[in-house]
Amino acid sequence: MTAQDVRDLTPSGEQPAASTAKVLDIGRRSERATRSAVDLRGLGLLHLLLAIDVAAWAAANAFIGAFGVGFVALLVGIVLLNAVGGLYAPKLNMSVLDELPSLAGRALAAGAVVTSLRLLAGEEVGARILHVAALYCVLVILSRAAAYSMVRRWRRAGLVVHPTLIVGAGQVGGWVADVLCEHPEYGLRPVGFLDGNPLLGPGQRSLPVLGNSDELAVVLRRYGIRNVVVAFSSERESAFVDILRTCDRFDCEIFYVPRLYELGAGEGQLDHIWSLPLVRLPRAPFRSQTWRMKRAFDVVASAMAIVALAPVLLACAAAVRWRIGPVLFRQRRVGLDGREFDLLKFRSLTPVDEMEGASHWNIATDARLTAVGRFLRSTSLDELPQLLNILRGDMSIVGPRPERPYFVGQFTDLFPRYLSRHRVPAGLTGWAQIHGLRGDTSIEDRARFDNYYIENWSLWLDIKIILRTVSQVAKAGGA
Repeated sequence: MTAQDVRDLTPSGEQPAASTAKVLDIGRRSERATRSAVDLRGLGLLHLLLAIDVAAWAAANAFIGAFGVGFVALLVGIVLLNAVGGLYAPKLNMSVLDELPSLAGRALAAGAVVTSLRLLAGEEVGARILHVAALYCVLVILSRAAAYSMVRRWRRAGLVVHPTLIVGAGQVGGWVADVLCEHPEYGLRPVGFLDGNPLLGPGQRSLPVLGNSDELAVVLRRYGIRNVVVAFSSERESAFVDILRTCDRFDCEIFYVPRLYELGAGEGQLDHIWSLPLVRLPRAPFRSQTWRMKRAFDVVASAMAIVALAPVLLACAAAVRWRIGPVLFRQRRVGLDGREFDLLKFRSLTPVDEMEGASHWNIATDARLTAVGRFLRSTSLDELPQLLNILRGDMSIVGPRPERPYFVGQFTDLFPRYLSRHRVPAGLTGWAQIHGLRGDTSIEDRARFDNYYIENWSLWLDIKIILRTVSQVAKAGGA
């Protein structure tokens, strides 16, 4: 279904559904709550383990009596290898014996690499780096064993607990709840189930049912949920996509019980609670530390582009002023978490009234489109003022293209995945646009491409989209 089809289905002037506005409001409040909360779930353990590594390395160096650039390189190598191997990741079931082969192997490998590089550089080296690496292995294993024992005691004493929601009140979900209640050393305190049609009756479950999947956002906010365990339930599997994406907006850690878990089937970061495997889903890309670099890149790149393209911007403004009149066109659009902002463009025609600009879908065939306006649109030069939107934080260079509130209400009601596009800032260009999904094309396909971009984001993906956009603009490929 295309945007034209949607426009024909909805009477002119109809406002977004109340349910849509409610969901967007919950998203905004959840984001504010996430910003104001101090989250120590992963950071506390990360800092502790990093401190142990540095202390063990320093103690080993002091005991061997060896210091220098090579020994600092050894520490850097150990930390990098441990990070790549997931040895700083938060864990439910902490066991130094499980980590011993990986810790020892990576430390000795780092020692061997540093020693080899020094030999290749023509330095006279002995075995002291390997001796430091070996002693580090002993010290770090003893230190981690003591630290894990301490954390388990804190968990049992209730000093380190994380409110946990169990999605699915079936046999597996009930068993998960019982295990977490009986074994607080895992650090997860279950507060209830989420299930619209629980298979376990009131007398068969140890926790209350707090709501159904439609109430997930409300339950997460009301009970301060920081961990979600997805067990088997009567919900359709397709519904779990929305469940997990809602958890992403609340910055929750997500675990799920893998299918065929009795056969050891599972993917991702596998953990265990009382012999039951749990897969920890990777954090959404927009929750990663790398995502912060995206905003810095936006600020620098948009500022440089405004300076570099100043002659082009002035020429376009002069042409618009000469042939059309007012230079800039402001239009309300929906961005991150449903927040509205004024999107800027060079005018290609003057709307008859404000309502036309808010609800008229496409002006490509409008008789009032001047030669200047047609040229600006065909080359996408009319989009250049959005560099100011990017600089002031309304948008990003790459992201889902923002839509008008009038159409957001329609699309959200017709396409269940459309609202998920608002998890990240809107963009000047995007994954859907470089694949030709602009103008009067399938809204469902656009939402699918935009959500693919969000789930698979990386800095390199942004760079690739920018390069392909520049190539299309150079070929006058704009809509």
